[in-house]
Amino acid sequence: MNILKLTQKLNDSNFPKEGISFDEALGLIDIKNEDLYFLLALANKVREKFRGNKVNLCALTSAKSGNCPEDCAFCSQSSRHNSNAPEYPLISEEEILNQARKTIKETKTDRFCIVISGRGVNEEKDLQVICNAIKSVKAEFPNIKLDASLGFISEDGIKRLKQAGLSRFNHNLETAESYFGSVCTTHKHSDRVKTIKNLKKAGLEVCVGGIIGLGETPGQRIELAFELKNLDVDCIPINFLNPVPGTKFEKNPIIPPLELLKYIAIFRLIMPDKEIRVCGGRQANLKNLQSMIFPAGADAIIIGNYLTTPGSSPDDDINMIKSMGLEISQN
Repeated sequence: MNILKLTQKLNDSNFPKEGISFDEALGLIDIKNEDLYFLLALANKVREKFRGNKVNLCALTSAKSGNCPEDCAFCSQSSRHNSNAPEYPLISEEEILNQARKTIKETKTDRFCIVISGRGVNEEKDLQVICNAIKSVKAEFPNIKLDASLGFISEDGIKRLKQAGLSRFNHNLETAESYFGSVCTTHKHSDRVKTIKNLKKAGLEVCVGGIIGLGETPGQRIELAFELKNLDVDCIPINFLNPVPGTKFEKNPIIPPLELLKYIAIFRLIMPDKEIRVCGGRQANLKNLQSMIFPAGADAIIIGNYLTTPGSSPDDDINMIKSMGLEISQN
């Protein structure tokens, strides 16, 4: 797409909340290197217009790890891979609360996410532990927003989580529908979409995104973005593949940092008013260009460690945000 035309569109005071079209997004895939920084500047302007200058932080706790029966080709926690990822059953309510205390203090986050491995949560046993933990964390930290990533879940389970005080549920599509079968064969893209629609119907916010670098085409990245747009999700986590030895995708090539920044910018132009959170693989893929995610259009990050890989220190991330002239979002 012609950058001058896009610039004019963004300079229009009535720039549409619905963002650029599918064809316009496709036209940005092959943008010339000399125009890339113009694209980032445009995405930054859209971020400022629709999202302001505050960065939202979210910290994770891995409440159950490894031994997952699904065959997602990127995942170190699949039982079908030999990645040496940690394996342990669901931790106790008290341990979740202790981790929340420690994490909230260290990261200064106002959003905390409980994550488990597996196809879905055991609703007869484990779900009650998680609901009790949510209630305990909310009782001690009334202003904290609580998220969960628990895989597939029934409508009754969704209701129980909401009643316990859950704010948002993460359920990533991972990749475009046209490429999903190359990433996972033990469930379908449509299974994930159904769960997302059930979550929205119940009134929970949804956090839904994917991973760049799974072997998908550039066009399939745009396809994923528009699937997310059509689902009207609240938060879009963008992950970058950090190839883990022992997984099917362990030899996937690392995508150059500027190429990754380009897709953050394109996602922002497609979904101007949505929260775009840069997550796993940030350090390994972007290296010394991490701070550029904000001028590229991102307004949120995962702070602290990830599920099976280390992140930056919270202080380093907070200093990075402040060095870009941005503020930490607080309730």
